[in-house]
Amino acid sequence: MHSLKTYIVEDSPVIRENLIATLEELGPVRVVGTAEDEATAVHWLSAPGNRFDLVIVDIFLKGGSGLGVLRAANALPQPHKRVVLTNYATQDMRRRCLELGADRVFDKSHEIDALILYCGGLATPGTAESEVKS
Repeated sequence: MHSLKTYIVEDSPVIRENLIATLEELGPVRVVGTAEDEATAVHWLSAPGNRFDLVIVDIFLKGGSGLGVLRAANALPQPHKRVVLTNYATQDMRRRCLELGADRVFDKSHEIDALILYCGGLATPGTAESEVKS
């Protein structure tokens, strides 16, 4: 199992630091960068030379929106997975995120374990995408 190079877009410093600690301790994740607003995230993700396997995005940011980050990440040439982690995981929001290219949407309040399992599935060679969707 290799570590997923992960970029996190989350505006709350407390949530961001706790998420980094949790994912790096319990999941096969190495955080390679963070942003708290759309413009910073899009700039970093678009910069040549920045390599990542996974982008984890919150919807509501200090500036802009996670939806804009998804839109921009969807157009990037480098292969990667896009995950939304939000407190607003309503059916409508989930549908909208998937339409904008998110691979999965997780609710911050009760799906962190599912996110960790998803990361583990992505990092395990030979694991089919369908196996990490459950």
